[in-house]
Amino acid sequence: MSVQIPGVMRGPVARLRSLGGGWLQNLCLLFLVLFVLVSVFAPWLAPQDPTYGDLRSGLVGPSAGHWLGTDQGGHDTFSALVEGSRTSLVGPLTVVLFSTVTGIAVGLFTAWRGGWVDTVIGRLIDVLFAFPALLVAILAVAVFGKGMTAPVIAMSLAYMPYTARLVRGLALQEQARPYIAAYRVQGHSGMFVAVRRLLPNIGPTVLAQSTVNFGYALLDLAALSFLGLGVQPPTPDWGAMINQSQAAVLQGQPLSSIVPAVAVVLVVVAFNVVGENFGDRLAGRDS
Repeated sequence: MSVQIPGVMRGPVARLRSLGGGWLQNLCLLFLVLFVLVSVFAPWLAPQDPTYGDLRSGLVGPSAGHWLGTDQGGHDTFSALVEGSRTSLVGPLTVVLFSTVTGIAVGLFTAWRGGWVDTVIGRLIDVLFAFPALLVAILAVAVFGKGMTAPVIAMSLAYMPYTARLVRGLALQEQARPYIAAYRVQGHSGMFVAVRRLLPNIGPTVLAQSTVNFGYALLDLAALSFLGLGVQPPTPDWGAMINQSQAAVLQGQPLSSIVPAVAVVLVVVAFNVVGENFGDRLAGRDS
């Protein structure tokens, strides 16, 4: 007869409910919700086709027809900003999802097996830590060509060690708790205990780390597009917009370059504030 262990599954829910923060976190959450909504509904929110350029209307200031003006190619800056939010969401989201799933799998496996398996995989993770994500993405572009597919896959592998090391440490702490021993005594398999009981307890902390990782992934992908190695024209992208508007800055019309740069900064800061606030509250520290 199995014995129910009260309180084990209520812990993560209770912790998630306690993550409400101050005005800064709430403001950042509201901004991120707006960012996601704009990304999802971008085709309907953009007033003009961002890929259509009229050279006769190049580098004009804000007006009724162009709310944020145009770049040197006559593309509507506001429409490009709205459409560019889609790549700024999809790319980092793919990186975070893939790196989080693989990081959780690797972290749980190494913590549960221990011994030489933990040692070998730990050393491999240390090697991956030596290569910055942006450098790995550039190497992927050099091998497989420009675009988003190869850099996203490469950056997913580069971000995986952060989640794997976090999950391993948390899993080792949880293994010392009585409820894990109780489930083992009941005869439950290691996979059942790790996935169905241990993982929900460490999930909120992993979510906080993944939130921070999203901001860094967005920054890295924007930098890659700025270098001309990521999203290729005519697909709108914030990093590419900054790169393409460098000449406009020299001509005294910096708005088409400043707007996407500010958008990148705001989204990255918002994700960092939310992620770090979650992490502080989960650790019992007031932010």
